[in-house]
Amino acid sequence: MALFSCKTTQLAYLRLAGRLGLWVILRPGPYICAEWDLGGLPSWLLRDPNMRLRTTYSGFTDAVNSFFDQLITKVAPLQYSKGGPIIAVQVENEYGSYAKDEAYMPFIKEALLSRGITELLLTSDNKAGLKAGGVKGALETINFQDLDPEDFSYLNAIQPFKPQMVMEYWSGWFDVWGGRHHIYSPEVMMSVVAKLFEMGVSINFYMFHGGTNFGFMNGALAVDLPAPKPMITSYDYDAPLSEAGDYTTKYHLLRNFFSQYQIQPLPDLPALQKRRAYQPVIIEQRLSLWEALPFTDKPYKSERPVNMENLPVNNDNGQLYGYTLYETTISSGGVLNSKNNIRDRALVFVDKEYVGFINDEAQKLVIPNVTEERSLSLLVENCGRVNYGKTLNNQRKGIVGDIEFNELPLRGFIIHSLDMNPGFINRLEGSGSWISMRQQTSFPAFFKGRMYLNRNPKDTFIRLPVWKKGVVFINGQNLGRYWSIGPQQTLYVPGPWLKIGENQIMVFEERETDVMMSVVAKLFEMGVSINFYMFHGGTNFGFMNGALAVDLPAPKPMITSYGKFNNGFQ
Repeated sequence: MALFSCKTTQLAYLRLAGRLGLWVILRPGPYICAEWDLGGLPSWLLRDPNMRLRTTYSGFTDAVNSFFDQLITKVAPLQYSKGGPIIAVQVENEYGSYAKDEAYMPFIKEALLSRGITELLLTSDNKAGLKAGGVKGALETINFQDLDPEDFSYLNAIQPFKPQMVMEYWSGWFDVWGGRHHIYSPEVMMSVVAKLFEMGVSINFYMFHGGTNFGFMNGALAVDLPAPKPMITSYDYDAPLSEAGDYTTKYHLLRNFFSQYQIQPLPDLPALQKRRAYQPVIIEQRLSLWEALPFTDKPYKSERPVNMENLPVNNDNGQLYGYTLYETTISSGGVLNSKNNIRDRALVFVDKEYVGFINDEAQKLVIPNVTEERSLSLLVENCGRVNYGKTLNNQRKGIVGDIEFNELPLRGFIIHSLDMNPGFINRLEGSGSWISMRQQTSFPAFFKGRMYLNRNPKDTFIRLPVWKKGVVFINGQNLGRYWSIGPQQTLYVPGPWLKIGENQIMVFEERETDVMMSVVAKLFEMGVSINFYMFHGGTNFGFMNGALAVDLPAPKPMITSYGKFNNGFQ
């Protein structure tokens, strides 16, 4: 049930495939997984407290029918039988791994047939899911990375004398923030592909070309984990074509392999999209989160906390993505306890001063003592809704229930929606409230810089050294999240998002930024000479280290290294 920004986008894409001589296996969902937020389902479905996603619950089937009324009636004329490129249509996606309603798959199948789908119907599951993911009248296909011939013995047993197909051969894998970057050996991949061809099995690559989770569209991994881990912005996937469309070793090996099955030589490789390295962007202005609040929608007052999806914003469709700021008051110090009701991560402030964070692993935070009434603010981030597994119904975000302070539930909230949609970003960007970087910076904050291009823009990457965690916007477009914990170190910037002339770069940073670079730029602008301390650090060999005593109850000894922290220290 993924949404398109323009009603004709999907049609143009399908027609382009037809003009290029490609056949299309259409997978219209409504659930698509794809490591997208909620598997592509819109979060407003969760406004219903009784919602049961991917079942025949009327609140869900009504939405599916409305969606298919718009989508299927438009794509049906592009089926092969009508001269189009669509040769098959998949019924839902990996339902066997969810399987909460036996009537659901027949409902989806009938919803497709009744709207004019006549091509081959398919289902798609891993081996475990095959037991519950099929539907009568649809060819069952399998998903995997590691080949086990027994999988096809089982597939043949449940549907004898039918074609065998791998709907998703996983050519790589996705990454999560704070995890390792996944690499899948090209040689191992080719051994599996060769064996599948030898067995006469049809194969569809997932992914052949990965891409990017632009904006806040990334999902989260929850299977066999104590708490969900959000996906990174890049969806490079270690696929045969890289995130930026480059040929990889996998691509060349596949091309050489497939050429053996071609009567005619394969055409020459298309030229790669050109990329260009641009000069660093100097941050010129900043605006703290608190100074940016007037440009959000009107805040909502509520005695109790309200989850993101049920906020009265976006024409009463709730807040979809991003951050939500919850503000109340306290009059003493004590212990803040999320009771596991903060989803997913909160920065905590007292009178706009940062005091700590709360997440799934750290659900309690000690608040310093105060002697009079103070504001308590929690900036809660939706890091990405789970996209796969049996917890889809539990993906409401923000503060989803009572949180306690000194064992009493907090009350009296003012709630600001910070989904950072284009309207907000444009209002913010064009405002006259921005402040020079010469003045002291407080966090969280928005930072703005400019980049001038005098030639046609090309694809590029943006790197944010020293910055910690936040979001990047290019000319009002949400490029996606960055986070210093990795593994992703750069963000892909499509050339069409840039323009000749002035380009606006805006960064929302939660905790820290490369302020040094902006200070250096301003000092040069002012004609001030600079001496760096230190330009090169060094080492406190032996016992030569000193100790810090300023504003401390007792001295703290220096470490041996006198250099900049690097990956070895993180």
